Amino acid sequence: MKKVAVIGAGTMGNGIAHTFAQSGYEVALIDLSQDSLDKGLSTISKNLDRMVAKEKITEADKQTTLGRISSFTKMEDGIKGVDLVVEAATENVDIKLKIFKNLSEITEDHVILASNTSSISITKIGAATNRPDKVIGMHFMNPVPIMKLVEIIRGYATSNEVTNQIMDLSKKLGKIPVEVNDYPGFVANRILMPMINEAIITLHEGVAGVEEIDTVMKLGMAHPMGPLQLADFIGLDVCLSILNVLYEGFGNPKYAPSPLLVNMVMAGKKGAKSGEGFYSYTHGTKELVVADSFKK
Repeated sequence: MKKVAVIGAGTMGNGIAHTFAQSGYEVALIDLSQDSLDKGLSTISKNLDRMVAKEKITEADKQTTLGRISSFTKMEDGIKGVDLVVEAATENVDIKLKIFKNLSEITEDHVILASNTSSISITKIGAATNRPDKVIGMHFMNPVPIMKLVEIIRGYATSNEVTNQIMDLSKKLGKIPVEVNDYPGFVANRILMPMINEAIITLHEGVAGVEEIDTVMKLGMAHPMGPLQLADFIGLDVCLSILNVLYEGFGNPKYAPSPLLVNMVMAGKKGAKSGEGFYSYTHGTKELVVADSFKK
């Protein structure tokens, strides 16, 4: 593989594009919005600047990496000549199915179609295409350039050949791939999201406050970040979406999202990206401040 396309220039998409480009691949970064593309490229440049400052790469390395990334607002232009497409659009099943159906019609037959979905069935996504054997999950972790894990999810029809190719490719990116089967939430979010949901329920029931819950998990369980802060970092809307996939997929009430989480998302409190979740976020500040809604 020499050239890849990445669909979506948001947090995950620009991180995936950064990682591929830094590993020597030509990258076509595709998004409907030029503004999103500009923001994504700016984020990549800033993240590379941090690596230069830490002397992990040189300024020349940074420029070479940026030079490997081209941006496009039309999918048809961006996918020309690619060997792999990695979709990193919003975690919405209808949007993903539409993207993959379109991709299977406009890409060459040999092109592998991967999704960075964190919970949606790869089998279902593959069934929307004309080549389910070449559809696979590549679930990167955030921040992509730093985190080593990639969950490789086999759909029901995903071929051994494609799985092996993507496992090998992930290693070439400097990642550690772990192969898992296609069940709701896969492994990472099937375990993580119920923990985050339980932390939210614990808060909702008044067992302890935001800082207290996070402190217990950080100091008692050696977590680098408390579950409520992590939820803010992931995005409360994303957490809700994944929990709904788990709840609908298994039909088990233990996956039902907390009413508090549902209300916060409806109220537009989506975490760090919206400026407020369980904590309040002011641009440039390093201090976490509990949101007014949860102060006693």
